[in-house]
Amino acid sequence: MDTSLAARALAFRQLHADPGCFVIPNPWDVGSARLLAGMGFKALASTGAGHAFSCGLTDGAVGREGMLAHLRQMADATDLPLSADLENGFGHAPETVAETIRLAATTGIVGGSIEDSSGDRDAPILPLDLAAERVRAAVEAARALPFPFTLTARAENHFLGQPDLADTIRRLQAYQEAGADVLFAPGLRTREDIAAVLSAVDRPVNVLMGMEGVTLTVADLAALGVKRISVGGSFARAAYGAFLRAAREVQAHGSFSYANEAISGRDITRLLRSPRG
Repeated sequence: MDTSLAARALAFRQLHADPGCFVIPNPWDVGSARLLAGMGFKALASTGAGHAFSCGLTDGAVGREGMLAHLRQMADATDLPLSADLENGFGHAPETVAETIRLAATTGIVGGSIEDSSGDRDAPILPLDLAAERVRAAVEAARALPFPFTLTARAENHFLGQPDLADTIRRLQAYQEAGADVLFAPGLRTREDIAAVLSAVDRPVNVLMGMEGVTLTVADLAALGVKRISVGGSFARAAYGAFLRAAREVQAHGSFSYANEAISGRDITRLLRSPRG
């Protein structure tokens, strides 16, 4: 086994065991991963949405083989632990989810998330029994690996427009029972909902930030007892937002004032030449 991979896996586990909470930002390509590593973050997480946008695709359209190739590049970009957005495991069957974990573990990642979305607009969330069985299969595959893989289980109903807090909690409790190391319900927007989830489970909880209109801070979330904070595709969307504003300025006004807020070539070169993290 790669000793550096084992060291990264153990370091990632330790971040979840240490007191307080930590931010795990989501780069979408090698350049953004290198920049974040140079800033001193302790771990990174991939974003399926951000990567899809960089490929000119919509979220969920990359596919498993494309995602695995992306994860190999991302894991090799820095020395930091990398957790992967493995979407819904690229299939509904528990056996497919387990295979995805085994394949993803060969890319250099040390953790990953499996969500309970179905991809079906009419019924976007998988039935709870099947969803829990999928988490159990992912856990079994993870435990069979030669390094400590940190498995995150995601309850997607708030994120997919079905904000049923009671169902979210039932699902996270079932995923905890199935053996998930970390629990995650993206789309929770209030202190009250986050506190309700935290009081109902006894595993580390990841909370997604970077949503429009949500003003909670790292300090706010740490005080509630959140262990891990991610930003999903919001950093990528922020970058593309600045890009489009610049292009619209040139197109509509023929001016170039966007350059006043752009990072200099010298500064980005310095950041990219900094230690890998």
